[in-house]
Amino acid sequence: MAVQNLMEISEEKPASKSLVEQYLDFLNFERGLSALTRQNYARDLAQLIQASELTKLSELQNTHIRRFVAGLHSKGLGGKSIARLLSCWRGFFNYLIRDHGYTQNPVLGLRAPKSAKTLPQALSIEQTVKLVNIEEDSVLSARDHAILELFYSSGLRLSELVNLNMSALDFVEGTVTVTGKGNKTRIVPLGDFAIKAIQSWLAVRPNVVSELADKPVFIGLQGKRISARNIQYRIKEWAIKQGIHSSVHPHMLRHSFATHVLQSSGDLRAVQEMLGHANISTTQVYTHLDFQHLSKIYDAAHPRAKKKLAK
Repeated sequence: MAVQNLMEISEEKPASKSLVEQYLDFLNFERGLSALTRQNYARDLAQLIQASELTKLSELQNTHIRRFVAGLHSKGLGGKSIARLLSCWRGFFNYLIRDHGYTQNPVLGLRAPKSAKTLPQALSIEQTVKLVNIEEDSVLSARDHAILELFYSSGLRLSELVNLNMSALDFVEGTVTVTGKGNKTRIVPLGDFAIKAIQSWLAVRPNVVSELADKPVFIGLQGKRISARNIQYRIKEWAIKQGIHSSVHPHMLRHSFATHVLQSSGDLRAVQEMLGHANISTTQVYTHLDFQHLSKIYDAAHPRAKKKLAK
């Protein structure tokens, strides 16, 4: 839900809406959070305002929040999504205590329902190579080849690739500078295959003068920055053409990048830095994928692995 729609949630609670607007300004000017992150906060806070109905924010109790969470969970909202909501609401009430005289945080001590742990999906090395090795027989295929190679080469998030500008590329050093979550900038290596594919794309890139001060790397035939949805659609289309039967999406290429680098190097810290994870615990999920890979090798190779003893 966009920020402007948040203000239409509850006309009878102008004070609450004003506080939310001020908090979003705080996230923007004092914490420097990105526009996308603020939109997510606005959406989460809209659910709080909607759930609280006529109850004032200052009167909300722990029991109210528990009821809100239970209702969301019963509608199918998963544990991770509820945990994100609670984190947002907790931060909002901390802000109200600090700057607006509130005396309690009704979200303190609440935890989201546990959800089943799911490992990120990743393609095998063979599948990934098959996917990215597309034939450049048109302007669009040259662009898509560069996109696929860059995803797999550097493990970028979809939003990072969409917002990539020409100034971020350094072919001499073999790096790309990206701005990730929390407006944090990191420098990531560019592989030789990605450099070659990007240069091939730039050679046929439509010669359209962009209105943007810094030209985007990836554009459509009309000269405008390519959208995230368009990239998602193109990757699914290429996966089908290349005979990849999994439901491939941009984040799967990021997962594949992390998994394959970890399998080859075993350097979890390096993978964390390249992915732009703030906490090592976020990156550690890939150690489970790596263990699965090793287990398969063990099961196939060891004489006594999961095999019945001869009688």
